[in-house]
Amino acid sequence: MIIGITGGIGSGKSTIAKQLREMGYAVYDTDSEAKRLIVEDAGVREEIEQLFGKEVYKDGVYQTALVAQRVFADRSLLARLNAIVHPAVKADILRWAENINHPTLCFVECAILYQAGFDTLCDKVVVVTAPEEVRLQRAVARDHSTIEKVRARMRAQEVEKDIERADLIVNNDGKTEITAICLQIRDFFCNFAG
Repeated sequence: MIIGITGGIGSGKSTIAKQLREMGYAVYDTDSEAKRLIVEDAGVREEIEQLFGKEVYKDGVYQTALVAQRVFADRSLLARLNAIVHPAVKADILRWAENINHPTLCFVECAILYQAGFDTLCDKVVVVTAPEEVRLQRAVARDHSTIEKVRARMRAQEVEKDIERADLIVNNDGKTEITAICLQIRDFFCNFAG
């Protein structure tokens, strides 16, 4: 059974995913795998070069700042970039799921699980939540950002819609041990897996 893990910025979904990995579960991190595909997948590279020009890979290194600057100036470029990267990630998730020798449960961690359409690859979805102040503190500390910038990112996310579609909602408020949250997730979904 493939379980999607999603949640807003600072909710702690990556911390939960890391703990699940330490507990022996297979976890696919869409963020890091997308970055890998952008560099390693020849077809993805070629399409990104067609979209942004050859300078997008300087000495083989993907120029994240250049891309960010361009998509910020022209939002349609972001949609076109996502149209290149998301299908590649989706195909990679399918390959991963077929090739892992996984236990009853395996997990796909993704901040934009529904928006990217990756939820269609998952049997069930857990949404990680946390109080806004906790999320702000975590994101500011992790990203070395300002409260204003983090709040802007929070507003841009569709967390409420994600919560409505979730099979399970867990609260990662910083008071409950991460292991306990992971055991709650495991126990809940093992009932479905049989």
